[in-house]
Amino acid sequence: MSRTGDIRSGLHAPEGERGQYRGPKPRKDWAADWVPNNEGTVRSLPIYVGGASLLAVLFNRAVSGIAPVADASSSQSRADLLTLGLAVTNILTGLVWLSIRPKSISVVKPEGVECRRIQSGLPELVVSELLWVWESLSTVTCCRSLVIIYDSICIMQIGVAAKSSAEDGGAVAVNPVKLMQGTLYQGIKKSKAQNYLANLSLYPGRSELPFLPANTQAVILQPLGDNGIAVIGGDTIRGFTTSDQTWIAYIGEKLDVTLAKHAGEISVLTQESVQRSNS
Repeated sequence: MSRTGDIRSGLHAPEGERGQYRGPKPRKDWAADWVPNNEGTVRSLPIYVGGASLLAVLFNRAVSGIAPVADASSSQSRADLLTLGLAVTNILTGLVWLSIRPKSISVVKPEGVECRRIQSGLPELVVSELLWVWESLSTVTCCRSLVIIYDSICIMQIGVAAKSSAEDGGAVAVNPVKLMQGTLYQGIKKSKAQNYLANLSLYPGRSELPFLPANTQAVILQPLGDNGIAVIGGDTIRGFTTSDQTWIAYIGEKLDVTLAKHAGEISVLTQESVQRSNS
């Protein structure tokens, strides 16, 4: 079997324990899933609560023998007036919720070409780990593009990439040096924390990511220790949930540990890349 076949067969077992991965996985929040699926009911709920409260107050006055005319000296009348005010407020709130609806967010098909570039010379364990990361992210989240840079070289570019203007129409290559000199990388290097660009079109730093499809909707910049970065492009505005972001942070830490163990081999590849660029 070819090396590629071996790698594919071990996507979910980068450390030789197929099916035994026990790392963190994103958990679904039933409330967060139920509310969007029942949006009309949720928006109408204040109207139902307010209407039921209003009917309950009227029914109470009808069966309790209290005079229908409000008496300021009666504590019961004052309580009923307060309840009526709250009921009307609930009804008005429900009407406002029904009249104001947010713009629907849909999945966008990335405009580009399929790309699968992995730095040659990497240890098989590292390649398997990289492919496992891509398989996991593209399956569980809205990730459609993934670029991993470590020690100033692009060790993997996979998924949908921007189409080159050259005649071959291939994928736009990543310039690691230029990216690591940009404000996006310098920002996460300084903060040492994940940076989530939930709506990429609103950020001026979009120009620093020319290798991503032009209609990429969201991006996560995940630092890999002090020497690398993972650029994760999504197909939906605000498509990465809080659980996704936390999970990606854990994956980044795991990948950083693997890459750090093979820093020597990667450093050799970096030197060879520099020599080729200077020759």
